[in-house]
Amino acid sequence: MSDILFWVYLVNAVLLINHEIDSAYWKEWDLFRLPGGITGFLLIHIPVLFFVLYGLVLVFQQSFTGLIFSLILSLSGIFAFTAHMYFIRKGRDEFKTTISLFILISTLIVSLVQAYLTISLILK
Repeated sequence: MSDILFWVYLVNAVLLINHEIDSAYWKEWDLFRLPGGITGFLLIHIPVLFFVLYGLVLVFQQSFTGLIFSLILSLSGIFAFTAHMYFIRKGRDEFKTTISLFILISTLIVSLVQAYLTISLILK
């Protein structure tokens, strides 16, 4: 199951990184009222992307810390979907394109699978 988790983590990381690229297009810092504009947004993502990729290494090494990173990444994907659906239902136009919705829905599905696999391995 650890081997499967590695590939699911990788797919989810790719989806979430693509979502963040999409987020830059939609100026997500305005949506969440983050200071610093594009500069602040990009600076925040330097450590975020480091930890996402470092988590993949830890999952590959089958360490317990990797499972914690995996759980955090899966919860991040669930949060991304939920938060953006909230804004869409509030009438915001961001993230309503077909590709944006595809990425968000795919992220939710993969995140739920990842959370299940991760929790199963933690409880094993």
